[in-house]
Amino acid sequence: MPLLPAPPELINIVKAIAESKGRSILVGGAVRDHCMGRRISKDLDVEIYGLNPEVLESVLQKFGKIHVVGKSFGVLKLKTSSAEYDFSLPRRESKTGKGHRGFMVTPDSAMSFQESASRRDFTVNSIGYDLLTNKLLDPFDGLVDLKSKILRHVGPAFVDDPLRVLRAMQFSARLEFKIAPETVRLCKKLDLAELSRERIFEEFRKLLLKAQRPSIGLKAAKKLGILAYFPEIKALIGVPQDPEWHPEGDVWTHTLLVLDEAASLRKGDEKQDLVLMFGALCHDFGKPLTTEFLRGRWRSPAHDVDGVDPTKQFLLRLTDDRDLIEQVTTLVKEHLRPVQLFKVREQVNSGTIRRLALRVRIPELVLLAKADYLGQAPSKEQRASFEAGDWLLAEAERMEVRDEAPRPLLMGRHLLAMGMSPGPEMGEFLSQAFEKQLNGDLQTEDDAISWAKSNLPTLSGLAH
Repeated sequence: MPLLPAPPELINIVKAIAESKGRSILVGGAVRDHCMGRRISKDLDVEIYGLNPEVLESVLQKFGKIHVVGKSFGVLKLKTSSAEYDFSLPRRESKTGKGHRGFMVTPDSAMSFQESASRRDFTVNSIGYDLLTNKLLDPFDGLVDLKSKILRHVGPAFVDDPLRVLRAMQFSARLEFKIAPETVRLCKKLDLAELSRERIFEEFRKLLLKAQRPSIGLKAAKKLGILAYFPEIKALIGVPQDPEWHPEGDVWTHTLLVLDEAASLRKGDEKQDLVLMFGALCHDFGKPLTTEFLRGRWRSPAHDVDGVDPTKQFLLRLTDDRDLIEQVTTLVKEHLRPVQLFKVREQVNSGTIRRLALRVRIPELVLLAKADYLGQAPSKEQRASFEAGDWLLAEAERMEVRDEAPRPLLMGRHLLAMGMSPGPEMGEFLSQAFEKQLNGDLQTEDDAISWAKSNLPTLSGLAH
């Protein structure tokens, strides 16, 4: 196996630690990814053996600024001119209560690497790398499981934190590994109810942003028996769809396909990608509520609108990020619009598209609609293009609302200059002007000002 490409700066730090009789072992995802032949992340975690916290801090402070967050747990963050590193002492943990704060943590620099690694979640995450000798430390056969593509818990400490069930979900998708049967059995015994929503959200974030095929994680969640904690997702299973429009199967199967298609459309902007991915996950939450057999086929009338409330309920159990919740619920409510408008494009007026741009960012809406379309298992020819999305983007570009919502041409300052007093009447007049602008009757600021001058004197004496 080739040498792990640790930054030269880190090697210098490690050498200084060694001069103080300390041993530095790189741990976590960087080691796992290196062993898999993947590019390692910039987030490097180093465990230090044989030094007490005070000596470690005195060594590290020569290389940069130390952040003492986590110091009581034996964790120091070093920020240098070029990078950030997390240095930690091995620690003993004993469970004293529920939740991630229900642990008594005691740093123990005399602990062996094997004992420290025994508290990690999965064998593939328990591999260490000695940064001076360039040797792998693998006390729990993580390399064997990496080669076999198996996610297996390290030992009995796994049950101390139920979050590890969700980590099994997201790691199975990110690594595209199967979960060992004995780990599945153990996961089914853990209670997720004691977890904070912030911790749950973080595992969903990793699943939706880091996995190429997030569907693997949802399938794992079903197998692990945790969908009961997410009833809006569980409700999708077995909900029938019209086979003519959805040959792929039920709503659950469709959602899995849409998630993977959406993952392939991510742009690399975390905030926008998270909105898209949650939109893909939640877009058909309304179907379990609306699906019925009507006139010889399965239909889900108004499932877009009826999907808003369950989407909001689901997201509120994960986060209090109101902006995220609003954007996702809006996408869910509007996700059918590109195809609906395209079908009647000869009758669609410009005002309809401008008003749509007021409610939702059209490029993001098109991405979700495209994922939804591709999630219906179209033929290879049909996959080649998404006509509805291309048409809507072109129309929005023509109207200059593709990348931002239309802004009012007529402003209060214009009316003040004409002698109008502030008040409800001014607001009503501005609203009328904006409606005319959205309909395409007013194209420029000069148009809006001319219209205002022509109409202001005739509207119930609003001018003074």
